[in-house]
Amino acid sequence: MLRSRVIPCLLVKNKGLVKTVKFKEPKYVGDPINAVKIFNEKEVDELIVLDIDATSQGNEPNYQMIEHLANESRMPLCYGGGIKTTQQAQRIIKLGVEKIALSSEAISNSQVLVDIANIIGRQSVVVVIDVKKSLFGSYDIYTHNGKKKVKKNLFEVIVELEAIGIGELVINSIDNDGVMKGYDLTLAKKVRDLISLPLTVLGGAGHSNDILKLIEQHKIIGASAGSLFVFKGVYKAVLINYLQENALTKVREISKA
Repeated sequence: MLRSRVIPCLLVKNKGLVKTVKFKEPKYVGDPINAVKIFNEKEVDELIVLDIDATSQGNEPNYQMIEHLANESRMPLCYGGGIKTTQQAQRIIKLGVEKIALSSEAISNSQVLVDIANIIGRQSVVVVIDVKKSLFGSYDIYTHNGKKKVKKNLFEVIVELEAIGIGELVINSIDNDGVMKGYDLTLAKKVRDLISLPLTVLGGAGHSNDILKLIEQHKIIGASAGSLFVFKGVYKAVLINYLQENALTKVREISKA
């Protein structure tokens, strides 16, 4: 039975765990392997790891790091960063990763999604779309860590991705990244109303109530967050954490309602 998932999202830069604000000023917050160990203990639903250097610098995925993460992880793991070919995707899956995530390559070359899905299965193909709100209230797609604007309509791209047959879509709000003032619920609703494929929303969660609001609105959805699960308190002390048991119980109850 499908249910909502609460998913920490870890950003990796130079092999270190970082956190950004609106895709800028990456702050080092620790070792990603240590974070995975803690999330194992917390029994999290799933984990997303994104290498924010790989695509922007044209690097190959760091297979050694990915293997270490996969070997340590006792939860479903999704990895993204630098994946452009079926060979890369297949190699990463063989390392023990459950899902691979593509972003810029998926937008510029949709055929690669078809090719990868044919080899590893569509359920393992995730597309991450980074979105920024324009001055006129519309939403624009950006790639390469928010540096390159894509001249395509967001909602047309999303419909095309569902038609291609990807396994999951992650919508990431650049404006809300690291701000910790709540998700862009308007954006989430627009996307959810448009497609039926599994959807995860990322960017903005600063409290368990933000996750609960998102799930109350959409029931079966992935609620992902970065800062919420690596910082604690008003001074943002680094502390790897997860939702408290009472909040997780509410998530499960809402999903079933």
